[in-house]
Amino acid sequence: MAEIQVAPYGAWKSPLTSDVIVAENISLGDIAVDGEDIYWLEMRPAEAGRNVIVRRTSDGHTSDVTPSPFNVRTRVHEYGGGAYIVNDGVIYFSNFSDQRLYRHVPGATPEPLTPALDLRFADGIFDRQRNRLICVREDHTSIAPGGQATNTIVSVYLDKENEGEVLVSGNDFYSNPRLSQDGSRLAWLTWKHPNMPWDGTELWVAELQADGSLGQTQMIAGGQNESVFQPEWSPAGTLYFVSDRSGWWNLYRSQTGQIQALHPMEAEFGLPQWVFRMGTYAILAEGQLICSYSQQGRDYLAILDPDSGQFETLAVPYTTIGLPHVVKGAVLFEAGSPNEALALVKLDLATLKIEVLRRSSQLVIDPGYLSVAQSIEFPTSKGQTAYAFYYPPHNRDFVAPPNEKPPLLVKSHGGPTGATDNVLNAGIQFWTSRGFGVLDVNYGGSTGYGRAYRQRLNGQWGVVDSDDCANGARYLVGRGHADGNRLAIDGGSAGGYTTLCVLTFRDDFKAGASYYGVSDLEALAQDTHKFESRYMDSMVGPYPEQRALYLERSPIHHTDKLATPLILLQGLEDKVVPPSQAELMFEAVRAKGLPVAYLPFEGEQHGFRQAKNIKRALEAELYFYAQIFGFDLADPIEPVEIENYPMNSQ
Repeated sequence: MAEIQVAPYGAWKSPLTSDVIVAENISLGDIAVDGEDIYWLEMRPAEAGRNVIVRRTSDGHTSDVTPSPFNVRTRVHEYGGGAYIVNDGVIYFSNFSDQRLYRHVPGATPEPLTPALDLRFADGIFDRQRNRLICVREDHTSIAPGGQATNTIVSVYLDKENEGEVLVSGNDFYSNPRLSQDGSRLAWLTWKHPNMPWDGTELWVAELQADGSLGQTQMIAGGQNESVFQPEWSPAGTLYFVSDRSGWWNLYRSQTGQIQALHPMEAEFGLPQWVFRMGTYAILAEGQLICSYSQQGRDYLAILDPDSGQFETLAVPYTTIGLPHVVKGAVLFEAGSPNEALALVKLDLATLKIEVLRRSSQLVIDPGYLSVAQSIEFPTSKGQTAYAFYYPPHNRDFVAPPNEKPPLLVKSHGGPTGATDNVLNAGIQFWTSRGFGVLDVNYGGSTGYGRAYRQRLNGQWGVVDSDDCANGARYLVGRGHADGNRLAIDGGSAGGYTTLCVLTFRDDFKAGASYYGVSDLEALAQDTHKFESRYMDSMVGPYPEQRALYLERSPIHHTDKLATPLILLQGLEDKVVPPSQAELMFEAVRAKGLPVAYLPFEGEQHGFRQAKNIKRALEAELYFYAQIFGFDLADPIEPVEIENYPMNSQ
């Protein structure tokens, strides 16, 4: 073992370079089962962020299914999800570049099912009896000035190119069309402005006529203040779903006109429906449910017998679990832990033996450079408690000089209705192995802690989240784990907004990085996509009635209070938070004379997907902090142009 060296925090040399982190790194999602074949979707930064369907046959052979240049991704709600389905070996998918639905027989060229119009499709199912797809359609073909796209549930027939025939319409949003196994009933979720799906949704069921049209319809559950999630039909025709009517997302079933709570507990069996095809449970052949649930920021896997009420949590070595699917005596799911990056795994239900089918990263981190997440609770505003994962700096080759305390990077997740977890994240280890502490915060408004915690952000966006991030940093400083003069914060999207608020309205932090963050709430209210166009009604207040509050909470209007160096990173094709949000903030901070940098990325949307850009962004943020905090970089990094640096006063 090499001799331990003394070097300042931040200047430690790490084997976890940005090249190592982005190499062979993928995102996994959208699991599907067709007979004994397993399918999933891979987003590949090395292929400029292309999404590829992969198939694993029963004999273990794995291969790509969709050929280049097809990119399996839908833009419904802009965030997508549910971009493909499989039936008897035939794949039906949405292609990103033209948003058309395609039918693909492996080995042949994909053929379009829908015309070259501005139509988007997602969350499809196959209707065997009528030889059609049933899916959500978002129509952008004829939007009036000031209007929005039209969302419906449609049937797309497979014998000719067609736009789809509308089955359900009249509401703002739809998701989860699900067909009973005998083809006689269709269930779906719907909601309307200003609700988001985690605020309130309705679960409807309709009888299907012989010609495929809908007959009698009935609302089963939900409403303005009840969020229903993931309806599923059992083989016997029982409808299962998740609802937060108790204050927690728990499992229910609708049977003979009655709704039954299956296993009430203070745990979350649901998720915020940011994308389509999210799931936390699946139905086993014996009628039991295999389900994942979250308590205090950690996920568990369990089997529930809905008739007897027996509930058994399974001993699996994972703390993050999602998307369970059943395949012949086993369950597939995504899983990760503080020591293992997300992977697609298969659990044999008879032996509990686990087989890893695909890893999101081939990177194996030596324990000598691995910082293991510590779950912490800390006091925050109004006498409340908030939650986070703390990663201390760790590198077996280095120690800091005596009495030096490490810089701390606070991370604010996106959403803001989302959550962070403690699964192994090479991007976090990039910082800790160089001598940074990292605090990944589940501020008030995050999911996983019940509806009341989720609603702490109502009317308080930019306040509660900022308080919790600042109080988390103060907590660690007070315990001697961080240097109060070297606190930084970063975040993307809503996390970028929190970052800008913290830097503008508070004086705890000395530097920050905003990734495609919101600087102007009013501009966002006037120029964003349909799905989130009324999101701020609950988080800030109705616009324009509460315009004064929008201005009060917008960092762009209060740069006179900002005294902190800032780096902004932005995708130029972002339709969720337009580039103007970053550009205006950059110009305002530059005019004030503060150190500021702006890195725009061609070809990136909301979230960076290309390996070269992920690498550049990570290195640029490190370079920026090195200049502001005054430590030497252990490795050469392409410089970032920092306006007003060094400052005239230095």
